[in-house]
Amino acid sequence: MSRTRPAPKKVVLAYSGGLDTSIILKWLSTEYGCEVVTFTADLGQGEELDPARKKAEMLGVAPENIFIEDLREEFVRDFVFPMFRANALYEGLYLLGTSIARPLISKRLVEIAALTGADAVAHGATGKGNDQVRFELSAYALNPDIRVIAPWREWDLTSRTRLLEFAEAHQIPIAKDKRGEAPFSVDANLLHTSSEGKVLEDPAQEAPDYVYQRSAHPEDAPDTPEYVEIGFERGDAVSLNGEALSPATLLTRLNELGGKHGCGRLDLVEGRFVGMKSRGIYETPGGTLLLEAHRGIEQITLDRGAAHLKDELMPRYAELIYNGFWFSPEREMLQAAIDRSQEHVTGTVRLKLYKGLARTVGRWSEHSLYSEAHVTFEDDAGAYDQADAAGFIQLNALRLKLIAARNRRLAAKG
Repeated sequence: MSRTRPAPKKVVLAYSGGLDTSIILKWLSTEYGCEVVTFTADLGQGEELDPARKKAEMLGVAPENIFIEDLREEFVRDFVFPMFRANALYEGLYLLGTSIARPLISKRLVEIAALTGADAVAHGATGKGNDQVRFELSAYALNPDIRVIAPWREWDLTSRTRLLEFAEAHQIPIAKDKRGEAPFSVDANLLHTSSEGKVLEDPAQEAPDYVYQRSAHPEDAPDTPEYVEIGFERGDAVSLNGEALSPATLLTRLNELGGKHGCGRLDLVEGRFVGMKSRGIYETPGGTLLLEAHRGIEQITLDRGAAHLKDELMPRYAELIYNGFWFSPEREMLQAAIDRSQEHVTGTVRLKLYKGLARTVGRWSEHSLYSEAHVTFEDDAGAYDQADAAGFIQLNALRLKLIAARNRRLAAKG
């Protein structure tokens, strides 16, 4: 394969230990003749990571060049929680579970490259998806001189058969279920699971039950509702049922509760940043509870003007994350405004979980703006003078009355 650029000397690969990234690992060393460093992140995907170390060693990676890191707390604290302060939903529905993980992985790729003296990083995202954009925009934002290698855009291993032939030629272990066409592909972390492709490619067909991995079918969920209380401080969840928990531990517990009651399932056809539409099955049980509770506490602690402005900014903020611009100045500007709005978003929310639904049924806070004296249907003891509303309505109606009078005058002239 002819190239205009010299081969990299050392590459840091985002490595899962699966077949595709194992093939990439070997392809990098054979195609470029370079040293490969592997980085495997524990983001709460629920898989043992020690096999990734053993497979990397088997494929010739030196032990000192194998990085496996538990990033669960950093992931939730510094990426998931800031995003949830904004109540971010892409296209009104998607809780951005895959999108928000990519900037953290890219951040560590770039940092490990600096630590090991690598001049390039590599990822296993295909040329059709969003992840290639997210990985690379984040990497360039953090190191404008870094080289990014995307094998799926370079190699000629364009079919599952070619990939398996390459694996066999280089003695890369192939799991038995990988020898046929996989039913669908899965990406997972502590926030969600994402399933795409194969049996899910026809959006007219209902997804098979076996696609769902983190949540009970709502029809099979417990017949008795369960109540949970989530405590917040400055917009971030800090406790569950009165017990203070770390960010990752709290989200793990919420996943268990939400999954038990069938919460957080989404079947979505979304508009990818690269232009095409794709169908995905998402499970975000803990995130669904977290979003509902966060909105619940904002209802009593956030001023109307601030809340409505946040809702106007949210689609733009969500789109920036989806499109890979986490490290952009505009996302950081929006984050500063969002974080400022959370100064008094402190208190407790009670949720009712039942058959796939999570609903706010109670909320209280020392920072509450809710005044029962002002809204009561009983005697308000002078807290609110209803006569004041007449002038308020007349002032707001003035422009509407002028428009109506103008239209009547024009209509009379025929």
